Amino acid sequence: MAVHDLISITEDRLLRGLASRFHRLALAALTAAWVNHIPAPAAASDFSEPWKKSDRALVIDAYEYNSIDWQKLSGDKRIVGFINKASDGLPPAYSCSGDETAYRLCKALWKRHAVARELFHTRKVVAKALGLKWGAYHLARPGNPIEQAENFLDFAEPGPDDLMAIDIEENDPTKWMSLEDAELFVRHIFLRTGRYPILYTNGTTSRYIADNRYRYRLLSRLPLWYARYKPEIGIHFPKGNWQRYSLWQFSAQANCGERRCPYRVAGTPNDIDVNVAPMDAEGLRQVWPFGQLVETTDDFMLNVPLPIARDEGLKGESRITYASVAYPVRLDLLAETLRSSWDKAVLGALPAFRPAPSRYNNGMAEFAALRRDEMVRVASQNAARLDPVATASTESDRAER
Repeated sequence: MAVHDLISITEDRLLRGLASRFHRLALAALTAAWVNHIPAPAAASDFSEPWKKSDRALVIDAYEYNSIDWQKLSGDKRIVGFINKASDGLPPAYSCSGDETAYRLCKALWKRHAVARELFHTRKVVAKALGLKWGAYHLARPGNPIEQAENFLDFAEPGPDDLMAIDIEENDPTKWMSLEDAELFVRHIFLRTGRYPILYTNGTTSRYIADNRYRYRLLSRLPLWYARYKPEIGIHFPKGNWQRYSLWQFSAQANCGERRCPYRVAGTPNDIDVNVAPMDAEGLRQVWPFGQLVETTDDFMLNVPLPIARDEGLKGESRITYASVAYPVRLDLLAETLRSSWDKAVLGALPAFRPAPSRYNNGMAEFAALRRDEMVRVASQNAARLDPVATASTESDRAER
């Protein structure tokens, strides 16, 4: 083999080695650049641990047995509002009667009612003095919904900037107010105040209301105060009806203990309820007290969500798309749609038929009046042809003569 051939082979091997080394270096550089530019894990979204976002506003809700250290609580600047339990079902009996046991029970209920009301208004004064937004909720139970609405208004005495809420714990009419009665409750609150309350309920009940919104036209349009003690709610939230929650109760005694708690509020025990809003403190102050119905569409569209992958759904940030389905939202519109469809499908194939215009625009009354006038006219004409003196008998007699 000639010398120049050996040199050529050596150069070729050297070039290939350099190219391989350069390729490895370039690949390593690209890999490093790609790793450095990998986006950080997605920040907490409004449907996945939003309380971890430092700019998300928080709201406390409590009842008469929760202890509050207001000085410590006021140190948490993320807390914007305080919602306190007001009335509970129907008011106690106005007067007590019955045997000794019934009488003592009645007196105890009155005492509890009076003490709870006094504590409620004391907390209201303190909370507002600290610059917190104030709200009140009614624990809805079986019984006359109008009387319960009056009980709530008498108890809470809501001002124009005070949030009002109806608390429906479950869709069980034997234990809690029925959804049909809740519609009456909400309507009466609006008639008395000109504002709507927000709806507090859990995921199961809110889903049922959303799926039957043609039956619950008011409940399905109230701002939703959603209760679920899980870190993510993206696949559970009824987005087909509500696009977002107004408040999410994410922490309570159910998931807050000594060792672990989603969010601890200074000056409150572990059984305090903590809520997050999908906005910052200033945004929450602007929309408080949520007194209007949420927007909806009346274009006869039923929101049917299309399937999404499980992994994407668990992230809580999947964009849900909906199929377009014609859907009359009211029974009267459903009847009108069915009649129109029937006319097009059946009558459209038949020759057009138009009934003759009626002579009697005012119905039987006009017919009877015209009939009477006709009879009078005929009688008048016959009377004009008769000779009051020459009757038929005299004419016959005259002819014979």
